[in-house]
Amino acid sequence: GISPPEPCQPGRLGPIPAPSLPPELLQTRTARPFAFAFNTSDYRILLVDQDQDRLYLGARDYLVALDLHNVNKEPLIIHWPASQSQQSACHMAGKGQRDECFNYVRLVEPVNRTHLYVCGTGAWQPVCAMVHRGWRSEVRGRGVRALTPAPPQEYLFRMVPRSLEPGKGRCPYDPRQSSLATLVNGTLYAGLHVDFMGTDAAIFRTRGPRAAVRTEQHDSRWLYDPVFLRAHVVPDSSERSDDKLYFFFRERALEGAVGPGVLARVGRVCLNDDGGQRALVSKWTTFLKAQLVCSVMGEDGVETFFDELRDIFLLPTQDEKNPRVYGLFSTLGSVFQGSAVCVYPLSAIRSVFNGPFAHKEGRSYQWVPYTGRVPYPRPGACPGGVFTPGLGSTREFPDELVTFVRSHPLMYDPVYPAPRRPLLVRAGLPYSFTTLAVDLAQAADGRYEVLFLGTDRGTVQKVVVLPKDPGVREELTLEEVEVFKVRGPAPGAQHQLYVSSDVGLTQLSLHRCGAYGPACADCCLARDPYCAWDGRRCARYSPAPARRVRRQDIKHGDPLRQCRGFNAQAEQQLVEQVQFGVEGGSVFLECRAPSPHAQVRWLRHPEGGARRLIKEVFDFLNVPPVHGKGLAPQTGGGGGTLWPPASPALGSPHPQPCRCPSLPTRSPCQPGHGLPSHPGGGCGGWGG
Repeated sequence: GISPPEPCQPGRLGPIPAPSLPPELLQTRTARPFAFAFNTSDYRILLVDQDQDRLYLGARDYLVALDLHNVNKEPLIIHWPASQSQQSACHMAGKGQRDECFNYVRLVEPVNRTHLYVCGTGAWQPVCAMVHRGWRSEVRGRGVRALTPAPPQEYLFRMVPRSLEPGKGRCPYDPRQSSLATLVNGTLYAGLHVDFMGTDAAIFRTRGPRAAVRTEQHDSRWLYDPVFLRAHVVPDSSERSDDKLYFFFRERALEGAVGPGVLARVGRVCLNDDGGQRALVSKWTTFLKAQLVCSVMGEDGVETFFDELRDIFLLPTQDEKNPRVYGLFSTLGSVFQGSAVCVYPLSAIRSVFNGPFAHKEGRSYQWVPYTGRVPYPRPGACPGGVFTPGLGSTREFPDELVTFVRSHPLMYDPVYPAPRRPLLVRAGLPYSFTTLAVDLAQAADGRYEVLFLGTDRGTVQKVVVLPKDPGVREELTLEEVEVFKVRGPAPGAQHQLYVSSDVGLTQLSLHRCGAYGPACADCCLARDPYCAWDGRRCARYSPAPARRVRRQDIKHGDPLRQCRGFNAQAEQQLVEQVQFGVEGGSVFLECRAPSPHAQVRWLRHPEGGARRLIKEVFDFLNVPPVHGKGLAPQTGGGGGTLWPPASPALGSPHPQPCRCPSLPTRSPCQPGHGLPSHPGGGCGGWGG
């Protein structure tokens, strides 16, 4: 079995620097890297518990409990390695070339307020266990009256003795394989490959009062080489017997005319499905699946499909039965590479499951909608639900219905996003998106969808979606933060973003308002719904009516209207920059705009003359080194001044103080003119 777990106290592990984070990010004091060193890798955020303010992190041979507000505040660590015998057996089986012969923690689910259910790969021998968690008084107080209450600040995190059990059907053998799992009322639902060879993929229900059930084995009509991503329980009606598990995955499929491809899927099963009586015994009798479509129509009329589903995020709404489903997709071909985010109301998914079934009688036939008689109750309905009040169990389903479900698990109609196009599209970039988190930010003029997108180059992009015209939306990149040198997912929590990767974990604040600079115009131009000008600085926006001065314009980003009266004050606070150069030589002049959507213009200011706007970058190169002339940066309608040097000696360095203001503008830096257009970049040029 797995070697006994070792609870590690915080004092045994010393804090170390986090070299993977760029110094620019650390200087903003909005990022906290997890800075405790121990010999592990493959960090994964497995559970965010806002009730107890804990974040549970799984890694290779370790399980970690962190404080949600400060990930470096007394982390509690359980060392849970595979035993020597298990590692030896793993190597004897031909594994280990890619460090698979360790215990990779892949599942952490809450059983109740005091216990967690955890599983790991166990060096290709999956294993699960129970973990005590919570405040000591709460853990000990269940059924036992403590004579001396423990200090409330003491948090317990330790493995329950003799709780180890086999993890087959609950945790994958191979740590590289994706899986999904969720624990509902003590019952575990998991999607994974359940055999050593990784050929038997299934949606499993285990560990609970109900009978164990799974998908049909080795039937490509049900699952065909799937990659499981996420699972969520959603009520379908006011009757709890109608509650269903919706799971999202991608798989190889044969319904395409050109041959097998990879398609995005959404599937569902009833939580109270107990399998059939004579057919589909111990198998799902309510299993259905449908295709998720995310595509964009080109100007030439050719439709480009984003078929590879990478991640899913469910955003709750006021109606618990209809959350919004955000899907992150990418293309598969090498000719066109891109990523997209599509949004599906769950009502649209539910409508497809109430539509026609896909039907095919042989390999040479095309898929067509089934036009025959559909059994009653309708396949996919839950026993005891709104439409089946007289049935107490799926074992009471007629044989005709069970036979139909076995051969018709696929719906004919696909699920399209609303409104039938992606919310965001990125194409032709040297990177792709890997993970997605969504937050609804309350601003002065409404609520906005803010997307946090992890990339495969170790950055997180923050994108806000703006309503432009009826039925038309605009996406605006607010910033891109380099978090790791390698890829990292980005799950979210309230006011904080937790980013994990193979090498570590970082806690980021959702709002980094100080990075936009001290000026009102910069704060307004940022168009960040988390930030507003409070009369003195760019600070986090709060809807409390006590704040009298709050300047914010997310839809238009118009500082001329919002910052009237504050621009002159900002210009008085400009910092002069001294630039040295040799007469006859070249000097690089840089003016970094804090707001990513500000445009920096350059002006030439001869002594005794008027300022002239420099339109081309070549003007920078051709300015003669004449005493009394220079360049001045300008943003929007105002600008700084480059004063003449004070009688320097010939050939000596010329001290050139330069003021770089940030005044109103709405246009971004234009590429191709020496002005980079990426968020957060500076605009500069060469001057002589």
